[in-house]
Amino acid sequence: MKKSLLSAVALTALVAFGGTAWADIVIGVAGPITGPNAAFGAQFQKGAEQAAADINAAGGVLGEQIRIQVGDDVSDPKQGISVANKFVADGVKYVVGHFNSGVSIPASEVYAENGVLEISPASTNPQYTERGLWNTFRTCGRDDQQGKVAGDYIAANFKDAKIAMIHDKSPYGQGLVDVAKAVLNGNGINEVLYEGINIGDKDFSALIGKLKQAGVSLIYFGGLHTEAGLIMRQSADQGLKAILFSGDGMVSNELASIAGDSVVGTLNTFSPDPRKNPAAKGLVENFRAKGFEPEAYTLYSYAAVQIIAAAITKTGAADDAQKVAETMRANGPWTTAIGDIGYDAKGDITRPDYVIYEWKRGDDGKPTYAQKQ
Repeated sequence: MKKSLLSAVALTALVAFGGTAWADIVIGVAGPITGPNAAFGAQFQKGAEQAAADINAAGGVLGEQIRIQVGDDVSDPKQGISVANKFVADGVKYVVGHFNSGVSIPASEVYAENGVLEISPASTNPQYTERGLWNTFRTCGRDDQQGKVAGDYIAANFKDAKIAMIHDKSPYGQGLVDVAKAVLNGNGINEVLYEGINIGDKDFSALIGKLKQAGVSLIYFGGLHTEAGLIMRQSADQGLKAILFSGDGMVSNELASIAGDSVVGTLNTFSPDPRKNPAAKGLVENFRAKGFEPEAYTLYSYAAVQIIAAAITKTGAADDAQKVAETMRANGPWTTAIGDIGYDAKGDITRPDYVIYEWKRGDDGKPTYAQKQ
């Protein structure tokens, strides 16, 4: 009887140990899964899910499988905090997200207080990593880097243009415009108009009237493709011939769906196209075979999961995200689908790079963005 009881206890302990050993490592993916920026949310989700599937197929992480849990913040800061609190309640220790800087910044404080590491594929506002939090990382660059690239390009190529600086009042949009504005002003080039719009606006007739009156030939816009596309289309309809130049918030082919033919000639900054990285060739082909074009942040999200998995492996345990964060900073560079990534003390990547893209018609006649330089 005692032997049987002992065996039962031993078996229970073995099952419990086995359950712990093979428990899932849950990674939250947070972004605009629905709403006007859902194209970017889809990139986040598809990238992270594919990375998890590939890592799991190769044996997982420390013998455990990665499971993705998705949270929809609809690009709204309040909803982002709700998503963050739900992840915390569910025991999530790692988050890939959020998309908008204005969502990542407040959500990261919830995560920091509750032992959750956050790595954003797209939040470029400097303040995301400038506040001294232990848990903030990105796989992208910063607005003070891409804003300078844009400002330098405008100063070199559009010094005689009448320039309007327009932003969407968000940390991302206004932050990007203000950096580019400072670069231009430092080069002796002053804008003729500096205006803010509201996210979600649909009618830009009054703004376009001001642009026409000021004789604007170049609009530098800080914001996302949803409002930018409408500004372009309505400008063309109202006879304003001005080039729109913006940042990485344009990198979705949905911009062409909104702007129509007026998108041709648009310029934007973004990192060198990760789809052209030879190391990602097979991965890109895999996405395309499944009917999904891995543009913009898809591979940045994939890389975020890769880094988390590699850092957990290097740390030797997944239960302490703060130790994993220390590993991420102290080690590397980490091999990813977008190239090798190392981190500084703030959680910023040590290889920031931005280039200029131009929207042109592709071989199929449809407008898309391609690297200009």
